[in-house]
Amino acid sequence: MLQQTKVFKFGGASLRDADAIRNVGTILQKFAGQKIVIVVSAMGKTTNALEEVANSYWQGDPDTAKKKLAEIHESATVIINELFAQVPESLTASLNDLFVSVEWALDEAPNEEYDFDYDQIVSLGELVSSHIVAAYLNRIGLATNWVDARDIIQTDNTYREGWVKWPETLARAQQQLPGLLDEKDFILTQGFIGNTSENYTTTLGREGSDYSAAIFSYCLDAESMSIWKDVPGVLTADPRLFENVSKIDRLSYKEAIEMTYYGAKVIHPKTIKPLQNKSIPLHVRSFIDPDAPGTLVTDDAGDAYPPMVAVEKEQALINISTRDFSFVAEHHIKELFEHITTTRLQVNMMQNTAISFNVVVNDIDDRVERFCTLVNEHFKTSVDRDLELITVRHYTTEVVESMRRGKVNMLEGRLPLTLQMVVKDVPVMRRKE
Repeated sequence: MLQQTKVFKFGGASLRDADAIRNVGTILQKFAGQKIVIVVSAMGKTTNALEEVANSYWQGDPDTAKKKLAEIHESATVIINELFAQVPESLTASLNDLFVSVEWALDEAPNEEYDFDYDQIVSLGELVSSHIVAAYLNRIGLATNWVDARDIIQTDNTYREGWVKWPETLARAQQQLPGLLDEKDFILTQGFIGNTSENYTTTLGREGSDYSAAIFSYCLDAESMSIWKDVPGVLTADPRLFENVSKIDRLSYKEAIEMTYYGAKVIHPKTIKPLQNKSIPLHVRSFIDPDAPGTLVTDDAGDAYPPMVAVEKEQALINISTRDFSFVAEHHIKELFEHITTTRLQVNMMQNTAISFNVVVNDIDDRVERFCTLVNEHFKTSVDRDLELITVRHYTTEVVESMRRGKVNMLEGRLPLTLQMVVKDVPVMRRKE
């Protein structure tokens, strides 16, 4: 296969406006003549805006949904007019077709499954951005083929978190992409989206464009994959939440998998394994300082690391106990996990005692309520919300204590290298005058 192919992924922050897209073009000009598959996310906060469209539609308010959709179209038009002195007719036609298709869908009654409608609407963001960026790259002399990722990435029917059908995806990638790379050096496609055997759009999970890039890297035996971010590389913590964070120069696949599993936001959790299976190096680089080395993720990165902190917000702690006061036994846990699977709860931590079972989950939509309703016949539940899950890898006493300040510790678990705590803020108590 194309051993010299590189895969680049650019996220929403790197495409947020016309200047940002020009910067992406400047970066890619440095790689002119190389074979590169470019995977893009939706521009800026477009996905959030499209989620509002989907929610308004599902709540029976198509007029508001259409108004929000029109605002997204207008924002895209502003960016296009800033990028092109003369907008290509093909670009205008492609975007009009995309927006009209969603507008027509909003005239129909919602389907029985919210997640299905969500994927058909929210996937618009990646399709729009990819058409704009591909047209701009061709405009500045970087010959680029636009590819619909849904023609390559095949998934099951799990909407909002499609599971990749690897044999079908691999076959399609190897059949379609090499010829396009022979024709033009660049391929530009979408992250986040896939397709079912019934030709319906699926998404791969929020922030799933990294995973899309890893899928293309795997299928093409890529030389390397690069994720371009607004940070200098993989950091020991989120700089928006913590001071004195530092960059990690080299990271092993294993450590990267652990970090992303526990909530580190710089890389999507599913990204690393396809790369590890083929020993494809991953570079996390800055689109602000593209000549800086960033972070390299490989097999041989060593195992000595500083403390690293990941924070997952909007967590719910569900305490579960049996109604007959019996111990929580294996058959109880089996039943609970069947309901966890049915409601697609994303479990981040669990802990059981003789008489209770605790799970910490992402508090998404109404999933917690649906789970509690399903288990109500045999179990009592109570839910604490608005919590944070703090995970410290390679923890030290000093770092752990600093994480506990101003917090109530609801639940804690330790492994040899990892400490997790579920916390909520506690107001500072002051004596009245």
